[in-house]
Amino acid sequence: MAPPTATQRLALLLLAVALPAAAMSASSCAGEQFPSGRTYAACEDLPSLGAALHWTYDASVPSLLLAFVAAPAAPGGWVAWGINPAAAGGMVGAQALVALAGGGAVSSSAPAVRTYNITGYAPLGKASTPIAFPATDLSADVAGGGGGKVRLYATLRLEMVGTKKVVNHVWQVGSSVTRGAPDVHAMDPENLAAMGKLVLSDGAAASPPAAARGPSSSGDGRDGGDGSSSRLPSSGTRSSRTADTAGVSPPALVGLALLGFLTMVG
Repeated sequence: MAPPTATQRLALLLLAVALPAAAMSASSCAGEQFPSGRTYAACEDLPSLGAALHWTYDASVPSLLLAFVAAPAAPGGWVAWGINPAAAGGMVGAQALVALAGGGAVSSSAPAVRTYNITGYAPLGKASTPIAFPATDLSADVAGGGGGKVRLYATLRLEMVGTKKVVNHVWQVGSSVTRGAPDVHAMDPENLAAMGKLVLSDGAAASPPAAARGPSSSGDGRDGGDGSSSRLPSSGTRSSRTADTAGVSPPALVGLALLGFLTMVG
């Protein structure tokens, strides 16, 4: 049998690249199936922790209808998402929504949702604290299809954001809940990188965060730079474009690869 030509080798290479990319595309935020009646204008695979955000922004109110999707760090843990109205961003100052897997109580199987104003680095309590953005329609469920992902739903009134088109947002996952309160999450690089910018006005993709901030030399576990932390409690990169490879969509790559493969075997 003759050795493969350069064209045949290229076809096989494209096929090897295209198939994983197509699989990644199928698992992106666009493929999330929500319960009947829940639809969103935009979604983004966030660049850390395997999380995704779905949202619809109504500038006339203004309000943000959202669904945050992530898997707790361990069964029975928690997931969280929030907006930080401060210019510096980060975790301190975030107005956070937290969903506790298992409802935060032995007798409950549905995730319970809390609101927290993250004012410092003390552990969060069992009870919600008021946040700056009036929150309604708070609920959560566990996504089907395995993986243990929790979907956190809410509608936020964003009057205090004013005419801003971009806001700082943060997200996080934790491994455990103790007596109805979320325990402190890991301080791994992926946890510390869980922050970025969310474009409200046109439903555009959330931009990736600045370079992940590691713990400061002071040894207190906080981020360097602006003095904030991506740590929860304390009161990625996956994106919708991950399927693109060198600017070519997965279907196009698959088509090119199959064409080359047919040429090779013909």
